[in-house]
Amino acid sequence: MKIYVSLFFISLSLTTFSQTNQKIYDIINSVSSERIKADITTLANFGTRNTFSDTVSNTRGIGAARRWIKSEFETISKDCNNCLNVFYQKDLVKAEGNDRIPTDTWIVNVAAIQKGTKYPNRYIIMSGDIDSRNSDGSDFTKDAPGANDNASGMAGAIEAARVLSKYNFESSIIYLGLSGEEQGLFGGKGFAEYAKNKGWEIIGVFNNDMIGNIKGVNGVISNRDFRIFSEPVPPTETERERQMRRFYGGEVDGISRQLARYVYKTTKTYMPEMNPMLIYRLDRFGRGGHHRPFNDLGWAGIRIMEAHENYNQQHQDIRTENGIEYGDKLKFVNFDYAAKLTAVNAINLASLAWAPSAPKNLAIGGVVEPSAKLKWDKVDGAIGYKIYWRDTTSPTWDNSRYVGDVSEFTLEGIVIDNYFFGLAAVGKDGFESVVDFPNSVFK
Repeated sequence: MKIYVSLFFISLSLTTFSQTNQKIYDIINSVSSERIKADITTLANFGTRNTFSDTVSNTRGIGAARRWIKSEFETISKDCNNCLNVFYQKDLVKAEGNDRIPTDTWIVNVAAIQKGTKYPNRYIIMSGDIDSRNSDGSDFTKDAPGANDNASGMAGAIEAARVLSKYNFESSIIYLGLSGEEQGLFGGKGFAEYAKNKGWEIIGVFNNDMIGNIKGVNGVISNRDFRIFSEPVPPTETERERQMRRFYGGEVDGISRQLARYVYKTTKTYMPEMNPMLIYRLDRFGRGGHHRPFNDLGWAGIRIMEAHENYNQQHQDIRTENGIEYGDKLKFVNFDYAAKLTAVNAINLASLAWAPSAPKNLAIGGVVEPSAKLKWDKVDGAIGYKIYWRDTTSPTWDNSRYVGDVSEFTLEGIVIDNYFFGLAAVGKDGFESVVDFPNSVFK
């Protein structure tokens, strides 16, 4: 009888975890392209949001923009019974020794924190950039509306806050506007250091930088494709970890790469009309994004952005030359597409914030044996665990098995040499952690 009951609950669990969760579909349906359009329009209408632009005016410059963003977060907080902690975080950047900083400048970020009910010190971040630029990054007088770069990402973070503030999550979520991106990622550096000094546990950073353009400079038009950039392994890895990679693999299995795969899988499950593209690179050639400062401190962070860029509309003075219209204007933004990528962020923020943390101390064994063995330390909030494996040349986790509330398991007949393996913790509602890659080998 005990065996029968055990098998029944295992079967029930497997059925439950193979299904989707209606709350995620509700989140997708709640994202509004009209609200995003209104927010991008407001941000673009500040004329310029250059890092060195006016901070006093209420209608033009970065000061007006960041005050408006803060007021939007505060309005959202009032609507959810003050569920957001809204504040400025700032650092002074000196001009001396930096040719991209013409004068000593305060880099001011705007943060809205939705505290988790169970793990308040565990954070997932969605960020957009406040600042904009024209052809000259130090020119703070000419117009630089920055409608797509990056009012689109900032509007997405605001809209995600509107939607997700209606829910309670076990982990904390930060909706973040970062400044000084165009001059050297100063806002991200400042906030990452702030988080480190606070002792926060950052489990994922979604940097949204340009999520509103569907027509590439090469003529390709798509409102379904988007890219997920991620570094292969953290720059903070130890010599032991490097040696492990050399002998056992894992060159493409760092924590940021696992976060990228998580977004890929969640999107494919709940938004199959979208085409997430895993880009095995920290960022575009010669370009940078605000996930990198978090990566530099050893945290998982990825860049989510449009797949088809138009360089005529980035970092350009507004003008027309030889029949080509230059400049980052409102008319070039596709608001429905921006809403789709906002929904991609929102469902992944929610899934992670409802999930337990990733398993700890995952070890793998089965050398010269016909089966692969895994063992790990259990984590709080997990009711079971799911083993993933894939061909060593596959970019995604293609095979999985739910193994229940155990701390070790043997995959019979699956040879350790032929696959890569990972493990996710599963919560009571079926939400999974990011997959953890083995960090040691046992006999």
